[in-house]
Amino acid sequence: MAEPLDHPFVAAVKPLVDAMGGELMAPGEAQPDDVVLAWEGEDLLAVRLPQLSDSLDHILAALERKHGMPLAELDRKSKQSVVRILEARGAFSVRHGVETVASALGVSRFTVYNYLNRENARESAVKGD
Repeated sequence: MAEPLDHPFVAAVKPLVDAMGGELMAPGEAQPDDVVLAWEGEDLLAVRLPQLSDSLDHILAALERKHGMPLAELDRKSKQSVVRILEARGAFSVRHGVETVASALGVSRFTVYNYLNRENARESAVKGD
């Protein structure tokens, strides 16, 4: 990116863009699907958002960093927690999301569906449905 990386606005949005798996660039490099951000009326930087499938990979990598180990090495309870987090983030609305998550967790698609169904049944019981 050609713009100064030490600008306060860039410093403020960079952690968010990094967390999303986006890319910062100069406004002149922006493509039609990129988001151009302005500071005090001047276009300062552009953000290229990741494709949904890339976002899922980014989220899985972040969860691995958070747990300090590959997701496949987690115990069952931790894997169930990961599935809940991923469901809340919309991971299963992405094409092949269940397969991607199952592979990362080292379990079958059936197991991921069981984790999802178990959580949905628990929530229904709590709500009294």
